[in-house]
Amino acid sequence: MVNLINIKQYFKDKLEKFGTTPKGLDWNSTEAQNIRFDQLIKVINAHKYYSILDYGSGFGSLFDLLISQGHKFHYIGYDIVNEMVKKGRETHANYANCLFTDHEKDLSPVDYVVESGVFNVKLDEDYDEWTNYVLNTLEKMNKLARKGLAFNLLTNYVDAEYIRPDLYYADPLFYFDYCKKKFSKNIALLHDYQLYDFTIIVRKE
Repeated sequence: MVNLINIKQYFKDKLEKFGTTPKGLDWNSTEAQNIRFDQLIKVINAHKYYSILDYGSGFGSLFDLLISQGHKFHYIGYDIVNEMVKKGRETHANYANCLFTDHEKDLSPVDYVVESGVFNVKLDEDYDEWTNYVLNTLEKMNKLARKGLAFNLLTNYVDAEYIRPDLYYADPLFYFDYCKKKFSKNIALLHDYQLYDFTIIVRKE
């Protein structure tokens, strides 16, 4: 069983040290963060109003990107770190279409569910235990997604000198196969954006 207490503390510490910046979410830069967001939102049909759940939302950076691109949507940000949720509420208080929560039981089905970076930091958790945690979380995300879901993971196609023991590197083919068999026939594996991770898009329409 994965213990998320240390994970919560890890990201709480990042937020306290770096504030509402990409580094506060353990990303290297705004550019890298937005490259990942650009892959994830390919699942969305932005030509009409939609609802979206940002699973592991931090303080709502994805919301900001969607607003900047002129999307019309209702956003729910879910994060296990209460401090992230509080900061999200604080910095987005003027938006009626934006809700943050750290209570998983409050989540209900939406058009799209996306996840960015939630699975990367495993700390000292066992690899197989963490894989089971990822799969269980993806199952939850899939049940909440009416039209599609998208998520990213660090890739095991990574240069050896960059590997860290506290991070989770996944086999993109394994996750493609899992989603293809479990979630939908319409799956895309994106591994062409020059970062050491990959994105999987699941379309249900």
